[in-house]
Amino acid sequence: MSRTTISAAAAGTWRLGDLTVNRLGFGAMRLTGTAPFDHGVPRDRAQSIAVLRRAVELGVNHVDTAAFYFSTTRSANELINRALAPYPEELVIATKVWPGRDASGSWHWASPDELRGQVEENLRQLGRDHLDVVNLRVPPSSRGGSIAEHFGALAGLRDAGLIRHLGISNVSSEQLTEALAIAPVVCVQNPYGIGAAPEQHTLLRRCGELGIAFVPFFAIAGSRREAGASVGVGDQEGQAVEAVARAHGVTVAQVRLAWTLQQGPHVLAIPGTGDVRHLEENVAAGALRLSAEELALLG
Repeated sequence: MSRTTISAAAAGTWRLGDLTVNRLGFGAMRLTGTAPFDHGVPRDRAQSIAVLRRAVELGVNHVDTAAFYFSTTRSANELINRALAPYPEELVIATKVWPGRDASGSWHWASPDELRGQVEENLRQLGRDHLDVVNLRVPPSSRGGSIAEHFGALAGLRDAGLIRHLGISNVSSEQLTEALAIAPVVCVQNPYGIGAAPEQHTLLRRCGELGIAFVPFFAIAGSRREAGASVGVGDQEGQAVEAVARAHGVTVAQVRLAWTLQQGPHVLAIPGTGDVRHLEENVAAGALRLSAEELALLG
């Protein structure tokens, strides 16, 4: 596929409430430094801005971000504002709250009463009067607990007009049920990719039955998280992915993205990068179609 014909539209579309997005989106986490949340050498500002603008040129209209995506000298939200404002009408920006970081980078988890401040900080940094989608990012320690208080607080901010649609992140099926009893949920953002645990496959299928978008994070890296898709070469999973990549003449990361997108029409992808070439490869993966045999081989 040539550089000029790459388009995120090749992956198809899905609706987040009343907002239509191309299923191949962009995650902003890697824009701020050489590794997520690091305090070392920041990425070149002009390069990060160029990546964002190229993403939109390629048809990406779903950008995932958060106020806590920052390093010592870079903020993902402010880079998005600088690169893309005034925002295209079709651009959907999704953010997330509950985790927070102070200026030193130290983490904390917000109380329900503090969520409004986090929403307002996202609004300020992005230069918007409302947020398209806000995901409640559940702490690992709360995966088995109630999210009703926090999600209820976000529902109140939605009713107040600060948020258009709500999502939940890093959740169980039971927590999805709890949230749906409070307010509509347009997306579930959970770790997912080749080799995902059975409960994540089950949750993905349930979201499809409910018409809710399933938005994997770490779809390329999987359990290796920020380390990237190159790790694990030589194991059975890695060998299978490499074999499929060779057959198509594409990268391992592209195969992982294509596999993820073919798990259902409601599955979105938000791969992140700070490099234009990698961005173009990620977007091109939206047009890659794996055979039934290849899908079975990869699990």
